[in-house]
Amino acid sequence: MKQFDIPSIFRSPIISKVKAFRKNQDPRKKDFSSTFLDFGNLHLYIARHFGFCYGVENAIEIAYRAVEENHGKRIFLLSQMIHNPTVNEDLTQRGIEFIQDTSGKQLIPWEELNPDDVVIIPAFGTTLEIEQILKDRGVSTEKYNTTCPFVEKVWNRAEKLGSEKHTLVIHGKYDHEETRATFSHTALNSEAVIVKNMEEAAFLAKCITGEASKDEFYVFFKGKHTPNFDPETHLSKIGVINQTTMLASETQEIAEFLKRVTEDFAEQANVNKTFADTRDTLCYATNDNQSATEALMNEPLDFAIVVGGYNSSNTSHLVELLEQRCTVYFIKDETEILSVDTIRSFNIHTHQIEQIEGWMKGTKIGITSGASCPDSIIDSVISKVLELKGSTKSIDEVISGLS
Repeated sequence: MKQFDIPSIFRSPIISKVKAFRKNQDPRKKDFSSTFLDFGNLHLYIARHFGFCYGVENAIEIAYRAVEENHGKRIFLLSQMIHNPTVNEDLTQRGIEFIQDTSGKQLIPWEELNPDDVVIIPAFGTTLEIEQILKDRGVSTEKYNTTCPFVEKVWNRAEKLGSEKHTLVIHGKYDHEETRATFSHTALNSEAVIVKNMEEAAFLAKCITGEASKDEFYVFFKGKHTPNFDPETHLSKIGVINQTTMLASETQEIAEFLKRVTEDFAEQANVNKTFADTRDTLCYATNDNQSATEALMNEPLDFAIVVGGYNSSNTSHLVELLEQRCTVYFIKDETEILSVDTIRSFNIHTHQIEQIEGWMKGTKIGITSGASCPDSIIDSVISKVLELKGSTKSIDEVISGLS
């Protein structure tokens, strides 16, 4: 796989050695078991796969190259490069400005842009409407387009299915940048509707079978379907694609459920309804990270720490998985660990940061991170935990024992 030029501030002396050890042991990445680090009075279980994925490293390399190649020019990002505060803060310190926030709210008017400006498209991609606005302003985006290749793969699959007259069901969060971009590209060639979870897929199934009326569809999916969507017509031939950072298992569950509903109803009612197999749109990194997290859940954990941006979809799904096994603390970096007694943790259900007392109970700790989290932050988290716990073995001693 291609090696990217990533700023040294995001590299790590600890995790890089752990990953190199596992790569040497398991070059084909077939073993999802966790890496065990024995610090004597503290046992750490590190997920097999986590941290920067191919798409994120590609985006970071391009963004920092844009800074190096355009001294004296104004440089903009359409929105956050990736959902990690450390990376985004470093880019803003280097002079990059955001045109929109993550929800699409305008921070800098389009009218302020001119052909001499550099605009970077983030890893999530962008909508066709925004691409046209930039084109009309004379702003070129081809050179610094960091759209993840696996997101583009989803768009290409949607285009092919659209050419075959399929309606696309997009499994994603309708307000997420990637989902907005995928919806826009999909709508160019087909009708589309966005479902967030199995609950929304179950209602869509009622629309497929006629248990829910057209009017009920429009109320339930308001703002989440293409303008000319007619459920009585456009749910006869469907396929499922996804926001690549969703739970892969949930995407597959939704696809299999809708396939079964569609085919059963077609047989029972003797109507022509078909379903396209679209499992090839699932992102490899999302799959690997989630599979590694499921393996981490098999360890004898007292609690787990998940590190990443609080608005990171893929990271929140790792928290969601681990919560089924043990207490989980979701932190953006080591600064949220205030002391051996106190930690600030993001609650994915209330979307609030909670200050928790007496958090470090037990000695067996699982650690992982989202695909947009630099390994250097994991290093800092591990070092902070070891410092507070007073480990009986040094980091060098434990890491050297891996070789």
